[in-house]
Amino acid sequence: MQTKRPAAVVLAVALCLAATACGASSAPAAKSAGGASAPGYPVTLENCGRKTTYTKAPDRVVVMNGASVAEVSSLLALGLGDRIVANQQSYGRSEVPGRAEAIKKLSNGGIKLNDAYDVPREAMLGLTPDLVLSTTSYGFDAKNGFATRDDLKTVGANTYISPQGCNQDTSRMTVDDSYRLLRDLGKIFNVGDRAEKLISASSRRIGEVAARVKAEKKPNVMVVFSNMSMGGNDFSSIAAHGIWNDILAKAGGSNAFANASKTAFADLSKEKVAAEQVDALVVISYNDPDPEAYARKLLKEFPQWPAAKNKRSLVLSDSIYLGPSNDLAVAEIAKMLHPAGS
Repeated sequence: MQTKRPAAVVLAVALCLAATACGASSAPAAKSAGGASAPGYPVTLENCGRKTTYTKAPDRVVVMNGASVAEVSSLLALGLGDRIVANQQSYGRSEVPGRAEAIKKLSNGGIKLNDAYDVPREAMLGLTPDLVLSTTSYGFDAKNGFATRDDLKTVGANTYISPQGCNQDTSRMTVDDSYRLLRDLGKIFNVGDRAEKLISASSRRIGEVAARVKAEKKPNVMVVFSNMSMGGNDFSSIAAHGIWNDILAKAGGSNAFANASKTAFADLSKEKVAAEQVDALVVISYNDPDPEAYARKLLKEFPQWPAAKNKRSLVLSDSIYLGPSNDLAVAEIAKMLHPAGS
């Protein structure tokens, strides 16, 4: 049996990757409430149908949960952890040494979370942020008990929804969306040079791996969240479409369940899962204390899979999700699928 997560968390996970990309441009000279703009400002971004203008780098940032770790990881990768006054994101582990520990040390603002496991409206306004980050528009929906983008604008706070989060359709997300998040944050905080260095290094590493495995046969890979239920069937947290498919392709693999659903996640019976040829297994750990045990359980449950016969499984966390470290997921998956060529 899979562990049942609270419905609010399940909904957040289902929404956590999601559509129109958000562009940025420099705006004409503008004045902030306290006078002239800071050097390098103002900067205006068009973000999910809204133009938001920054006259200085934000220094009171709230990072909403959204079942994501993308935003906080990107801020840390850009050296901006000291700007965070409240962070609600954590996967409990990371492929980047020291990152999980760094996230754990961040303040959560002393907030009592609401039923959606995120920052409620009044508590958010009480934090007096100047920037609030949400993975999707879900985090600014009044129906969910959150402060809206208009609420936050009235107290002088800008808001940012990550790429593919505007209409919560995560199925089209790619590694380029991770780069877009870094670029946007680089513009917001006037650290574009840092963002471009991270993007360039990641792109180069992914390109090298992809070139080495390009001619190899593409094994069928099952990607599934560890011990998580998001629907009515035995297997409801199987990744069908989204950034993981782009990562698999770059690593020389393909998603075994891409045809099982048109949405980001597939909700399947045990019989349908058993009937699929799974050559390799990738388990995504989201605050699971022992995801490796879950991987072993699946391989034992489906001994007919080539993945079980060849003991091909891998546990990943933040690197296979939106964020600054997709190159690590590509490298690890390629190593599992093509050990001779990666």
